[in-house]
Amino acid sequence: MKALRYFGPRDIRCDSMDDPTLQSDRDVIVQMEACSICGSDLHIYHGHGFSTDVGFCVGHEAVGEVVETGRAVQRLKVGDKVMMPAAVGCGACRSCLAGNVIHCEFGAGACYGLSAKLQGVQAEAFRVPAADMNAVKIPEGVSAEQALMMTDALSTAWFGARNADIRPGASVAVIGLGPIGLMAVDSAFVMGAHVVYAIDPVEERRELARQSGAIALSPDEAVDVIREATRGRKVDCVIEAVGLDATVDLALRLVTRRGTVSVIGVQQSRRYAFPLERAFAAGLTFRIGTCSVPEELPALFPLVQSGRLRPERYISHRLPLDAGAEAYRMFEAREAGVIKTVLTRP
Repeated sequence: MKALRYFGPRDIRCDSMDDPTLQSDRDVIVQMEACSICGSDLHIYHGHGFSTDVGFCVGHEAVGEVVETGRAVQRLKVGDKVMMPAAVGCGACRSCLAGNVIHCEFGAGACYGLSAKLQGVQAEAFRVPAADMNAVKIPEGVSAEQALMMTDALSTAWFGARNADIRPGASVAVIGLGPIGLMAVDSAFVMGAHVVYAIDPVEERRELARQSGAIALSPDEAVDVIREATRGRKVDCVIEAVGLDATVDLALRLVTRRGTVSVIGVQQSRRYAFPLERAFAAGLTFRIGTCSVPEELPALFPLVQSGRLRPERYISHRLPLDAGAEAYRMFEAREAGVIKTVLTRP
């Protein structure tokens, strides 16, 4: 089969690799219908990945059709249309059954496409372990592209907004307007925010936030504009969706006393000088972490089915899988208005 494989920094190729096979009676094989590139995939693309392996298949966002099942699989059958949450768990412990695969009690938590240990989903087909839990049937009223956005991006955005303690009437700032940041803007409004400031250096992305009703700002004007607009009070909640020291610093400068900062940007610094004394004096709540997708899906399905959240509108490009190398190059360079790229079977 064809798959996007990592061979070194900025060297992802559409190449042949062995077809996936069942490794357990609880596995299924899924034929990919569509997959997408996540901002965190760029860490691997840049050579700052999570493994020294090369040649493995990348990617952790996909939807498709079940084409083979292990004998112990009970909830799925051949022909089912499914979505794959980006991270997997054992599917049997209390944490996994509650949707919290990150805290799998048997240490089986993993993410697709970080190494050869669990091959990625940017391929014509892939294996799903413990599939009764780790492959989710796409419900009625949810399109394949909407489901694809929920495998990671929308779920992470919603998680980040929940962690920011957004309540009706809250003021919110979102820093970083990639797909997750833009979806966080929408999530904040759904949660009842009365004003959302959307901050990014790229004007095209700021315009998308304006279309959602946000006040869009560049990073160099954000502090002054928000201080003036709020008479120095600043905002109740901040969602940071970049992962740089500078953007975390900005988040802490924008939040009001007893406010909340929620950091969901994948961290690109090994050591950060947290202003502990200032945070203590202001009584801040600071949360940082990654999303367990199955925890978020029960809330998201009805919001997408009803049209209150429309994550598919951030898909800017649709390309065949064999154009994957060019898709990564364009995404890194932010060319041609790239926001979210979907790749399909050739």
